[in-house]
Amino acid sequence: MKKSRSALIAIAAVGALTLAGCSAQSTGDKSDAAAGDSASSFKDVSIIVPADPGGGWDQTGRTMAKVLTEQDVVGSAPVTNVGGAGGTIGLAQLANVKDPATLMVNGLVMVGAIETNGSKVRLEDTTPIARLTDEPLVVVVPADSKYKDLKDLVEDIVAKGQAVTVTGGSAGGADHILAGLLLDAAGVAAADIPAKLNYTPNSGGGEAVSLILGGKVAAGISGVGEFQQHIEAGKMRALAVSSEKPVAQLPDVPTITDAGYDVVLTNWRGVIAPGGISDADRAELERIVTEMHDSDQWKKELETKGWADAFLTGSELDAFVTQNISDVTATLKNIGLI
Repeated sequence: MKKSRSALIAIAAVGALTLAGCSAQSTGDKSDAAAGDSASSFKDVSIIVPADPGGGWDQTGRTMAKVLTEQDVVGSAPVTNVGGAGGTIGLAQLANVKDPATLMVNGLVMVGAIETNGSKVRLEDTTPIARLTDEPLVVVVPADSKYKDLKDLVEDIVAKGQAVTVTGGSAGGADHILAGLLLDAAGVAAADIPAKLNYTPNSGGGEAVSLILGGKVAAGISGVGEFQQHIEAGKMRALAVSSEKPVAQLPDVPTITDAGYDVVLTNWRGVIAPGGISDADRAELERIVTEMHDSDQWKKELETKGWADAFLTGSELDAFVTQNISDVTATLKNIGLI
């Protein structure tokens, strides 16, 4: 059990290492930025959400676009969805984007999906701009489920294996990692977890919701914000949250630790830009996102959606990304998912 908590604390913690690949900046495509220190100014930005509509990344991208435009930080911020493979299809597309005024939503899900999908394009090939939010996950079942608590669900998975289906986001993402860590904490050997765990991944939060509400799966895992309305409407029943303490949106729902499993995990989200942009372009994108973050409107959106403010930029973000890649890779190996 201690192994699960240690692994996840490492994933959630801000890293202290120095980023080499992510911080390296080459000459941008714009001629006025060729020297790397020329002033840049973007009147508009494009936002790529590397997932289908309905999930946490989509909510993040569209909330950003709303605040950026309504606060007149930029004139327009069109959002494009490019779903599939835990964000790695969108990530591959970002590698070919020439316009530096482009932001792609990313986070812990993408870090894991890069490893499980063997993605040729990696986060190290992009330009980190900001970490924005941090959100606990919640384990839910349909309202009429036979499972009364988390222990009932986990023990049934241990006993019946593939007969019990769990759904969530992309393979190798935060939801998948949490499911594996629950089995690890329940005493299942790492080598046996992949065969024991019947996990159905999805490209967007809407797909997972449909499977749960339709009774097609035994349980689901996602960010609190993605399932909250369905829990409050009585269509889903929350069994446990993955934070260290109960969350304000679901005050009566126990933590996974309180439910008897020594596991803590939160899911961070942020934005990246194409690799190889100039230092001036990176600084301008950081300025734009920082102005958005500092607005009262963004703070209200965080409160409404239950997202914790986890804002980070610059060298501290570079260090965090490096450490997170290392920690997530180690955890995926420890629980047999890669």
